[in-house]
Amino acid sequence: MKYSLAHLSLCIALLFLLSSCGDEGRFAVSFPESLSEEPLDGRLLLLISDNTEDEPRFQVNDGPNTQLVYGIDINGLKPGKEAFFSDTVFGYPLENMTDIPAGEYYVQALLHKYETFNLSNGHTVKLPMDQGEGQVWNRSPGNLYSIPQKVTFDPEDDETFYITLDQEIPPIEKPEDTKYIKHVTMQSDKLTEFWGRPMYLGANVLLPEGFDENPDARYPICVFHGHFPYTFRGFREDPPDPDLVPDYSERFQMEGYNRIQQQEAHDFYQTWTGPDFPRMIIIEIQHQNPYYDDSYAVNSANLGPYGDAITHELIPHIEEQFRGIGEGWARFLYGGSTGGWEALAAQVMYPDEYNGCFAACPDPIDFRAYTVVDIYQDTNAYYLPSKYKNTPRPGKRDYLGHVSSMLKDMNHRELALGTNSRSGQQWDIWQAVYSPTGPNGYPQPIWNKKTGTINPSVASYWRENYDLRHILERDWDKLGPELQGKIHIYCGDMDNYYLNNAVMLMEEFLVNTENPHYDGEVAYGDGAEHCWNGDPEQPNAISRLRYNTMYVPKILERIKEGAPSGADLTSWRY
Repeated sequence: MKYSLAHLSLCIALLFLLSSCGDEGRFAVSFPESLSEEPLDGRLLLLISDNTEDEPRFQVNDGPNTQLVYGIDINGLKPGKEAFFSDTVFGYPLENMTDIPAGEYYVQALLHKYETFNLSNGHTVKLPMDQGEGQVWNRSPGNLYSIPQKVTFDPEDDETFYITLDQEIPPIEKPEDTKYIKHVTMQSDKLTEFWGRPMYLGANVLLPEGFDENPDARYPICVFHGHFPYTFRGFREDPPDPDLVPDYSERFQMEGYNRIQQQEAHDFYQTWTGPDFPRMIIIEIQHQNPYYDDSYAVNSANLGPYGDAITHELIPHIEEQFRGIGEGWARFLYGGSTGGWEALAAQVMYPDEYNGCFAACPDPIDFRAYTVVDIYQDTNAYYLPSKYKNTPRPGKRDYLGHVSSMLKDMNHRELALGTNSRSGQQWDIWQAVYSPTGPNGYPQPIWNKKTGTINPSVASYWRENYDLRHILERDWDKLGPELQGKIHIYCGDMDNYYLNNAVMLMEEFLVNTENPHYDGEVAYGDGAEHCWNGDPEQPNAISRLRYNTMYVPKILERIKEGAPSGADLTSWRY
């Protein structure tokens, strides 16, 4: 039998097609129409674990025991259609699937859904909208995921594994109000305009004892900055649960730390309602957004005017609703870590609107010490380059200096979880807050996420807009008189994330200020790790549970010194 050249070409093409069907990827992931009839956008994650201690989606972290994650962006994936993970998909901590040792694994897939935002700056971006969980990708309501399945994986084989996203994370119930704790939500006009859709701010409000019985009293307000709070934390009316099974805190190396937390929360309730405690209002702000669990409380090219929205919309709204004094001399800021940076930044950006900040273990407040990177002088964030080797930069240590994570690995985990600053993690939110907007509508990278090469022009933008030490030094002639006596900074000198380095650089400037002198406080905890907040008598494990009481004496002193003539100093001291 004779075949034409065209016939032979067709046969070759069919053979090539058949042979390549299994080469589209090692894992094929789809979702059924029953979970969504519409095409979906988002970050599709493949999670691989060698154990059953928990679902793979809960085992990805920066530590040495992390499991594996690989991620791809999907745009308009239709129900029933498959998205493929091939060997070229970037992953963490093993970048390539061909590096995974042969063996038995538990595999799970998760789709972190994105929404489309038409921003007021003219850009259109796709981002994950918070669903009440505080931007936690593995718990966000509406995300699709699969039940973990056991597979035998061999990088030498070309077998394709098929995964169906047949589960959906359910909605989160809203917390209930109590006598003391109220939950406030308001639509922000400023943020709604920026994001091109309704955007909301919230707060958990702790009311003072006697609030209802003293209708003529007006109160100072304390803003306790920090990560997303579902409800007001560390306040417990009931005594500790006698049936609570004690746990072990690996971080603090303490048995029964959950019992200690409940006791401290109940002690705070008793102090708060006791006869000698000054009556005031404490709020924890909910400003979760498409990039992170909070906004860093400043205006940003990529997040919008969160600073103005919080200071000029949310706080006055709360003061009006709950009889706050409503003047700068009666507003105070405190917090730790992210909350420490926010407390200091809000005080610097809005010097007259607040009467004091107490910034504990703040995120980098001088970008010459952006943890262990000087973004102005260094050329690479991940390595200290030299003639014959590149020395990796550390990312996390303990109080003895033992390193558990490298800076490169921390960033590579984020890159696997999301491109364009969309991981919802720490380094990406710093970049989203501090960077200018790029041509694609997303934050311009401070460094190449894969290689660590620093972008000097982005670093210059960061310096002029968000380097708090630089801003204070540049503008001290104007800011100094408005900030005198208001800046208080505390940090352990063995902070896990090297945050004490930036505090030391800030202190070098503050102690040498003149006309006026800053008249504040910078203190260090000897050998203390992250979240040391100024208490020299207690370890981190205890002092971190006492933010709401430890700064009260200093707040009262600021009120005494800074209240204008005729100010209400009595109605709230019943």
